[in-house]
Amino acid sequence: MSKTIKRIGVLTSGGDSPGMNAAIRSVVRTCAYHNVECIGIYRGYQGLIEGDFKEMGPRSVNNIVNKGGTILKSARSKDFMTVEGRKKAHQHLVDAKIDALVLIGGDGTFTGAEIFNNEFDFPVMGIPGTIDNDIFGTSHTLGYDTALNTVVEVIDKIRDTASSHNRLFFVEVMGRDAGHIALNAGIGAGAEEILIPEENLGLDRLLESLRKSKASGKSSSIVVIAEGDKIGKNVFELKDYVEEHLPEYDVRVSVLGHMQRGGSPSCYDRVLASRLGVKAVESLLEGKSNFMVGILNDAVALTPLEQAIKGHTEIDKELLRVSDIMST
Repeated sequence: MSKTIKRIGVLTSGGDSPGMNAAIRSVVRTCAYHNVECIGIYRGYQGLIEGDFKEMGPRSVNNIVNKGGTILKSARSKDFMTVEGRKKAHQHLVDAKIDALVLIGGDGTFTGAEIFNNEFDFPVMGIPGTIDNDIFGTSHTLGYDTALNTVVEVIDKIRDTASSHNRLFFVEVMGRDAGHIALNAGIGAGAEEILIPEENLGLDRLLESLRKSKASGKSSSIVVIAEGDKIGKNVFELKDYVEEHLPEYDVRVSVLGHMQRGGSPSCYDRVLASRLGVKAVESLLEGKSNFMVGILNDAVALTPLEQAIKGHTEIDKELLRVSDIMST
């Protein structure tokens, strides 16, 4: 890339996550630090197609580092999946004299960015924002740490009720394809069992584990379930199955849902967002493109977007072993 970058656009796309606003703030202020103009693009790729742009300066991102969600809004865009839609988006960028893009989001966001880069040779840099922590090339995605803390806090409250009434609670957390939230929050909250998509525990083993818990004197139990777990069709069918085979248990279900995506970001997520925003802008200014900025071994690192999209995050086998030992 030989062209000098004078204007950088920033957008958030896909599901929101705590820390996105902190990342926007970091991108805007890093641009200002390097005397580069920053343009906020509202509603993700849909806003890109419609030219929904606004100039942003250091003062326009005051007091957002602590806010959840995204001030730039987010939206799914079917139009961007078409060649015509992407051509419109590119024309708006050309008309606005925007030279490069920072995109904050997950797999879908990065897939769109890579296609856009390939079609128009337009400089792009991704920042991973998703609570599921399922992006290859970073140990933590924006929002993951906050979501973990939210889940643990809620499970602590549920345990109070479970203990008071001698109940078994199934707590469903987000994680359609990855069990990182369930595994880590389950260990942190002292769950008796943790069900995740990566490990098929099996109904028989679950029943045996619950029988052992009862026999060992546990009067209440918490089972944390990732929404993508394959052991049952859904958490409510799992509840019915357990009640049928273990009638001594009074089973309740709590689906935590979108509360996991909201709330003020943790200190870790705010610092991570700040580091990744700086690296994203400075990498573009150095002539790099088509990468995702992430964190590996506590160092900011670049991963090609193609690898970030196609690579698979692995569940920590040591944590699985720790979980088994802690549920004794």
